Amino acid sequence: MVPEAWRSGLVSTGRVVGVLFLLGALHKASAVIRYEILEEREKGFAVGNVVTDLDLDLRSLSARRLLVVSKASRRFFEVNRETGEMFVNERLDREELCGTLPSCTVTLELVVETPLELFSAEVVIQDINDNNPAFPTREMKLEISEAVAPGTRFPLESAHDPDVGSNSLQTYELSRNEYFALRVQTREDSTKYAELVLERALDREREPSLQLVLTALDGGTPARSASLPIRITVLDANDNAPTFNQSLYRARVLEDAPPGTRVVQVRATDLDEGPNGEIIYSFGSHNRAGVRELFSLDLVTGVLTIKGRLDFEDTKLHEIYIQAKDKGANPEGAHCKVLVEVVDVNDNAPEITVTSVYSPVPEDAPLGTVIALLSVTDLDAGENGLVTCEIPPGLPFGLTSSLKNYFTLKTSAALDRETVPEYNLSITARDAGAPSLSALTTVRVQVSDINDNPPQSSQSSYDVYVEENNLPGVPILNLSVWDPDAPQNARLSFFLLEQGAETGLVGRYFTINRDNGVVSSLVPLDYEDRREFELTAHISDGGTPVLTANISVNIFVTDRNDNAPQVLYPRPGRSSVEMLPRGTAAGHVVTRVVGWDPDAGHNAWLSYSLLGAPNQSLFAVGLHTGQVSTARPVQDTDSPRQTLTVLIKDNGEPSLSTTATLTVSVTEESPEARAEFPSGSAPREQNKNLTFYLLLSLILVSVGFAITVLGVIIFKVYKWKQSRDLYRGPVSSLYRTPGPSLHADAVRGGLVPPHLYHQVYLTTDSRRSDPLLKKPGAASPLASRQNTLRSCDPVFYRQVLGAESSPPGQQAPPNTDWRFSQAQRPGTSGSQNGDETGTWPNNQFDTEMLQAMILASASEAADGSSTLGGGAGTMGLSARYGPQFTLQHVPDYRQNVYIPGSNATLTNAAGKRDGKAPAGGNGNKKKSGKKEKK
Repeated sequence: MVPEAWRSGLVSTGRVVGVLFLLGALHKASAVIRYEILEEREKGFAVGNVVTDLDLDLRSLSARRLLVVSKASRRFFEVNRETGEMFVNERLDREELCGTLPSCTVTLELVVETPLELFSAEVVIQDINDNNPAFPTREMKLEISEAVAPGTRFPLESAHDPDVGSNSLQTYELSRNEYFALRVQTREDSTKYAELVLERALDREREPSLQLVLTALDGGTPARSASLPIRITVLDANDNAPTFNQSLYRARVLEDAPPGTRVVQVRATDLDEGPNGEIIYSFGSHNRAGVRELFSLDLVTGVLTIKGRLDFEDTKLHEIYIQAKDKGANPEGAHCKVLVEVVDVNDNAPEITVTSVYSPVPEDAPLGTVIALLSVTDLDAGENGLVTCEIPPGLPFGLTSSLKNYFTLKTSAALDRETVPEYNLSITARDAGAPSLSALTTVRVQVSDINDNPPQSSQSSYDVYVEENNLPGVPILNLSVWDPDAPQNARLSFFLLEQGAETGLVGRYFTINRDNGVVSSLVPLDYEDRREFELTAHISDGGTPVLTANISVNIFVTDRNDNAPQVLYPRPGRSSVEMLPRGTAAGHVVTRVVGWDPDAGHNAWLSYSLLGAPNQSLFAVGLHTGQVSTARPVQDTDSPRQTLTVLIKDNGEPSLSTTATLTVSVTEESPEARAEFPSGSAPREQNKNLTFYLLLSLILVSVGFAITVLGVIIFKVYKWKQSRDLYRGPVSSLYRTPGPSLHADAVRGGLVPPHLYHQVYLTTDSRRSDPLLKKPGAASPLASRQNTLRSCDPVFYRQVLGAESSPPGQQAPPNTDWRFSQAQRPGTSGSQNGDETGTWPNNQFDTEMLQAMILASASEAADGSSTLGGGAGTMGLSARYGPQFTLQHVPDYRQNVYIPGSNATLTNAAGKRDGKAPAGGNGNKKKSGKKEKK
């Protein structure tokens, strides 16, 4: 065992650590001085003179600062620098330092400075007999049977002595006695142990116990010892058999005696002691079958009690055999007989027979529904055979009797399966005997379910917070919904619905498991794109009729630091040079780095720091403002061109960052500039003016934006009222003559951008049909007009451009089976990837804008008060093609509407034959229907 002192750490003083760190470079003395000392020496005891043994100069010892270094945590030895004597500094305990090791040596290092020298010394700690042997227990107890043969060995407790060598434990001694002898044995490690040897047989009747003393002795001078008392208990041998005080016992008992009734107690005695004198009672092997089921015998007391039900009609007298044995080895038994006479009483209880049970019973069963038919019989005669039946009160059932000993179980109140799904009816039949006997039976009545409960939830709405960039398919909500009905009616189906007019959220963002109500996201959510979703969970059960429930689900997207800061100034990719005159004082603001983070909250808090600069001491960057200023005055030795790299970092976890690079040009400042702006006051004034102009610009832009939005709203309302007045007017005033097609330029009207340019063709009778919209590949109104003329009718083309002109590219003959494809239909169904030659508007807002524009144009054309670029009645065509071109020259194209860029032609006849509108989506079709109804 390693002693505690050796497992301690090194000395932690700085001087000793420094000395040990240089040990590899020191010149060690080859000689090792060695001392021997007895343990337990007092403090200050002289070990030896190290100056004399190491041949050192005593006069220079104090100047050379002699130190004693040891690996132990305690300083056991010190050196007197005045005499050179090494003395004991702390108490020396060899057992504490070295444990049971035979040799105990303390190694020391003697360090002398100027010059630095290192010497080794060893102090051998010699053992003294300062510890007594000790036993682990105060007393030892042995139990030995008197039947044990002589020569048997019994191991004894071993003593322990911490001393070593001759001072350790050497031998054992035993007190004088006539039964036992002591044998001392030696182990492999030379330690001693003792054994007790039985030399003479024991006799419990003569001496029931013995008292011995074991003494342990060590080899010290004087010798130390320890004593251990040994108490030996002599165990008895089983040499006596039990005997009963009676060979025959008699008893009388009523046949209705309950279980546990005492019948008789048998007694037996044994002259032995201990287990040999303890008696165990049991049934003999000569008993008839059924005795053990009717009677019970206590194994210790010999009390015979009733265990089962006695029947006088079956057996009037029971003959029982009982035996007694002790607990010793090879026990001998004794036997006796018990006669039990059964006394007759009213012991026949009624018997209940359930002939039929109607189960399960529907929970909406009417009152008086028959559940079960019971028959009750009793073997007794007279009043003992008269039987009545009853059930516990408070149940929705009742018993009625129409014939003797026959009862009917009926419903007496309404049933509710959700409250009590099953009844275990305890029916009791009782006779009129004295004492009265009864019988109990249980009838199980199950209540079947009907679908009378809708799905229920612990809460009517859920608020779910989901961090953006979540993994698709991971559940975000588990709806807690249940149905009190039975499993078939309680089988729930979950659906997700959108709230309000917004559609497409379920199929695009979220889905729900129809079986368990787990809501999952289909795509990663983006806090910067959308922060809140309002959905409705629709739950229906599996019953008939189906019952439903709705739960509001509000999903809130929380922000995550997924966007790195962006640099607003200086603009990335553009060179920005800031001028800095030489001689500028410290604190001069050079410029300001402006950053922006699309995230929200603390993820958008930005901090600025100077990442790189040719001279780090010249510039400083404001931590939260991004303001770049001079940290010291600009000197003539500074480089004329300074390239600064500013790190912009947000406050998210993990933090994201970006860098901004700006160039500062150090220029020579003229004396006039120094006189005009003393002490850097001009830059501060310039910064104040710049802040004022920035705020003024922001206010003007906000006011201009608000005025623009208000103007657009007023314009839209005006157009809507104009179109409503148009449809309220009579048809005769709106459509004077069937005229040519109208071409409304959406780009020139300012309603849609050029890349969403649409062409609309109308006739003056377009009020009764849907408009046809086309989006060609042209990117400007000029290209739109060219495509319009290129795709129009040849006669119309010649009337516009001349008799000799013909359109570039003739149209194919009409096809009566022409249909719109899925990609050409307006609205949501037609918003899939269409071809490049023409795409319908992909939302209802674009379609309504175009309809409003078309109606406004039609109103102007019908009234004749406004034109599309020309005089009255010309639809704007006179100004474009000449004054001689009027509406009378244009044929009626209402029955032949075609799509430019396509070889197919759509006719109204084809649309009517198919039962569909010629063009338009759901939104256009509904508006057209309203127009026809008006």
